[in-house]
Amino acid sequence: MIWAKEETLPREEIEKIQLDRFLETVNRVYEKVEPYRRKMDEMGIKPEDIKSLKDLSKLPFVTKQDLRDNYPFGLFAVPKEKLLRIHASSGTTGKPTVVGYTEGDMDVWTECVSRIACAGGATEKDVAQICFGYGMFTGALGLHYGLENIGATIVPSSTGNSEKQIMYMKDFGTSLLVATPSYALRLAEVAREMGLDPKKDLNVKIGLVGSELLTDAMRDEMHKYWGQDMLVTSNYGMSELMGPGVSGECEYLDGMHINEDFFIPEIINPETGEVLPEGEWGELVITCIKKEALPLIRYRTKDITKLTYEKCKCGRTTCRMANLSGRSDDMLKIRGVNVFPSQIEEVVLSVEGLGPHYEIIVEREGYSDKLTVKVELARATDSFTELTRIEKSVKSKLKIMLGLDAKILLESPNTLARFEGKAKRVRDLRKEK
Repeated sequence: MIWAKEETLPREEIEKIQLDRFLETVNRVYEKVEPYRRKMDEMGIKPEDIKSLKDLSKLPFVTKQDLRDNYPFGLFAVPKEKLLRIHASSGTTGKPTVVGYTEGDMDVWTECVSRIACAGGATEKDVAQICFGYGMFTGALGLHYGLENIGATIVPSSTGNSEKQIMYMKDFGTSLLVATPSYALRLAEVAREMGLDPKKDLNVKIGLVGSELLTDAMRDEMHKYWGQDMLVTSNYGMSELMGPGVSGECEYLDGMHINEDFFIPEIINPETGEVLPEGEWGELVITCIKKEALPLIRYRTKDITKLTYEKCKCGRTTCRMANLSGRSDDMLKIRGVNVFPSQIEEVVLSVEGLGPHYEIIVEREGYSDKLTVKVELARATDSFTELTRIEKSVKSKLKIMLGLDAKILLESPNTLARFEGKAKRVRDLRKEK
């Protein structure tokens, strides 16, 4: 189902809306946001110099560090009394990034999430169980309002107490699950431990997953647990931009449709800042063109993807971003090789006999980096032949994928950490020395 006519507009109409909103945003930000005005002045740029969408590349970037440097409200374009809601990141690496919403922002947020939920198969008939943590994190309340807006019944179960989550699913007839991919797999594990078959004993037909990278291998793993008929779609957002609702997949699973009347995407070379053409992989940069409280221009997301403007089979004409291949700040440099955790996940999930849980450990011994990958067996076995096969298979595939040798540690079932929120798969011990 397509929620809004703006999702099917001709390219020229989309760009006209973008240009009008973009020019207004540049003028408003220059007038009301002193740190951004200072950035523009340092580059010798005035709002009157910006006349077309192509002029977007003339403007300075904004980063998460800018939000931290201007904590809490220094980048806001409205006074605090105009805010209806404030959210913030966890701030585990320093000051949290703070975001705010006016009444108009809340309406836009709800509209954007309604669109991506419908693209992912949600309807007013669904019972939607939201297994994101409620609180300062934007994910739960963002999906809550959008799904409620299309008429779905909401089960705001949050995270934790997985046995009770399964009880709710069974008793309430939950048909749509909102969770991280890793927690969706954990819930299926718990259901099995309770003597239930998620495919037969539960009614979950749709997975709206986010807040975590969804690889094709992880999607296949979810189908193994929840059934091949489950429609698993990835959606994208971050609190700085709005929260969930920036983009989301449709049933054709051919990239995430961006709500282009609210966001302008660019792809840049993360090292040079050069804008890259359609179809090339690079860092996603987003300009928010309808936000009132925090109208960020050219925000560097650190997420690696590519864009396509071809019309989708679903009928939507909006630009699509490929599912993320990783984050530029998640990339590990090991013995001169660029390694993304998603590459290791792809290998782990391709080896028969392994479950979806793993841990990556990077250490430095002397002057050389050492890569260790802990992988969890799908089922217990004492067969030396089977264990040797699995270890050699993982080691060989990683060598082919990365060009690196890795130490493989096989762990018993249900021993590696499970996650209710974003999975933390990497331990880089080099930083501790």
